[in-house]
Amino acid sequence: MNWLKNLVGRVYALYVLIIFTIFMLIFLLPMWLVSFYSLKIRLRKFVKLGRLWCRLMMPLIGCPVRTKGRENFGPGNAYIIVCNHNSFMDIPATYAAIPGSHKSLAKKEMVKAPIFGIMYKIGSVLVDRKDPASRKQSFVEMKEVLENGIHMLLYPEGTRNKTGQPLKEFYDGAFSLAIDTQKPILPTLIWGTKDILPAGKTFFAWPHAIKMEFLPPVSTIGYTMDDVDALKAKVFQIMWDHYQQQ
Repeated sequence: MNWLKNLVGRVYALYVLIIFTIFMLIFLLPMWLVSFYSLKIRLRKFVKLGRLWCRLMMPLIGCPVRTKGRENFGPGNAYIIVCNHNSFMDIPATYAAIPGSHKSLAKKEMVKAPIFGIMYKIGSVLVDRKDPASRKQSFVEMKEVLENGIHMLLYPEGTRNKTGQPLKEFYDGAFSLAIDTQKPILPTLIWGTKDILPAGKTFFAWPHAIKMEFLPPVSTIGYTMDDVDALKAKVFQIMWDHYQQQ
């Protein structure tokens, strides 16, 4: 029956693509219009539009996003949200789930993508990972985002986790940023997106509910840059243990 599942999965992938395209065309104009506002207003309106888009679209494609732990976002606080990364579907799931305004880190070349370029310019801090100057500038921009009371969403695994393990090894970036700004880290876990877009399959998708959980924040007050590895290991262990308990 594998041939039948493969056929159904490809038909479903086409359905998802059509629904996504329809929503993109609906939201493109208002998203472009908000690009003319000042930074804080622009981002707040953009995130509201993105959240509405994803909250309408995800149930429609059979992938509802269920969240837990929103109470861990303290009012008026900006957090560095560190989340595991399983598939492209993590992006709409996080937009549907994260309260308040946030930005993520994205590859600079994404601005060249037709239509999506506008969205990445507004909703992301852009970086060319091969360019040391660009990496340094992105760090400065992420600090400015946090100073403006906006959350930074970072995937410390760097790339999608295609292994059979709950998490891949973390990079230092999110933890260096947290220590430098003394902002709290909000460990976050996401389940189900890997089931929607399984690794190794081309143009194949499968409907599946998504669960996203925000864990209690980890304070970075008093940490120094000498503590990056210790902080990284602490957050990794918190996320690993919680993942295994589910």
